[in-house]
Formats: sequence, structure tokens, C-alpha cells
Amino acid sequence: MQQLLLTIDKISTFVGKAFSWLIVALTFMISWEVFSRYMLDHPHAWAFDVMIIMYGTLFMMSGAYTLSKAGHVRGDVLYGFFEPRTQASIDLILYILFFIPGVFALTYAGYYFAIESWAMNEHSSITAEGPPIYPFKTMLPLAGAFLLLQGIVEIIRCVICIQQGAWPSREEDVEEVDVDKLKEMVHVKDDDIAQLDKFVVAQGGTK
Repeated sequence: MQQLLLTIDKISTFVGKAFSWLIVALTFMISWEVFSRYMLDHPHAWAFDVMIIMYGTLFMMSGAYTLSKAGHVRGDVLYGFFEPRTQASIDLILYILFFIPGVFALTYAGYYFAIESWAMNEHSSITAEGPPIYPFKTMLPLAGAFLLLQGIVEIIRCVICIQQGAWPSREEDVEEVDVDKLKEMVHVKDDDIAQLDKFVVAQGGTK
């Protein structure tokens, strides 16, 4: 079971990281549009629509990845003090009452939105040169399906935690820099940093 859960984690991770490259494309596109608008005096009416579509796609397709890393915003002022079994019980209730119905509705409705959009060859109506919308609307059921699959994994994790009293492991990913561990790796102490700060201040004062 644990191997299956980690496999689905890997799928969510792969999808999230694959679509994360859109932020690079979006950065280049915004930079080019700014240059084209202000330096070449040649703005593109469709550019803003495409930027919204790219960012929206990135946002939706990273949902399952973020959930697999327990990275969604959580009001854990009290939650963090609870025992793992209590945390899992709360999560399980919330997943069943709110998450599953909401994501299922997103997937179900998104499927029909995408079908209708493809059928009418829908384009953006904000500008005369509006880009096609149907590829973007296809992301709705796709993102919902990945998020629903990852949600089922999280529900299973809750059940396992309630039974065993500890959270099962997750797929490892990039972590934030741990300053204390970094100091240990480079053999630097707080006193060394303080002395260096004093030296820099003294050098600045003599110039």
C-alpha cells in the first residue's frame, strides 16, 4: 500500500514539475511584451489573455503536487499541537465533507465546460485577436482528476495514521534551507558570524 501511495505522489510531483516550466515561459513572454510595447511601440492585444491562461494552467496543474507535499495553506495554530491521530481524524472529516465533493464537482463540471468549448471552437472575447480557450478549459477536468486522485491518497494516509498513530512517509522533495544544518556543514559558529559582522562594520567606518 505504501508503495502505491508513493507512486501516486511521484505522478503528482511529475505533473506539477512539468507544468512549473510555464513560469519560465511566462517570464519570457512578459519580458518580451514589455519590450515590444515600450521599446518597439508594438503591443499585442492577445498577450494579456495568453498570460492569464498560462498562469491559470500553472496554478491548477500544481494543485495535486502541492497536496502531495502537504504544502497547501493550513490554519495550524492549534492543529500543530495535536497528536497525529487527532490531526488525521480532523483531516479525514474535512476531506470527506468538503474536499471530495468540491473536487468531484470541479472535475465533473469542468469536463462539460471543456466539451462545450471544443465544440464551439471557443476563443477569448476580451480582444478581437483572442486566443483559443478550449485548451485552457481542458485543464479543468484534468487538474480535478489529478487532485481527486491525490486526495484519495491523503484519505488513505489519514486512515493509516489513525490505525498506527503516526503519519506514513511521503515522496521526498526540495526542502527549505535549514540554517543550523548549513552552519554545521560549513563549520561556522554564531560567534564567527558576529566577529565577521564587527569586522565589516569597522572596515566600513574607516573608509
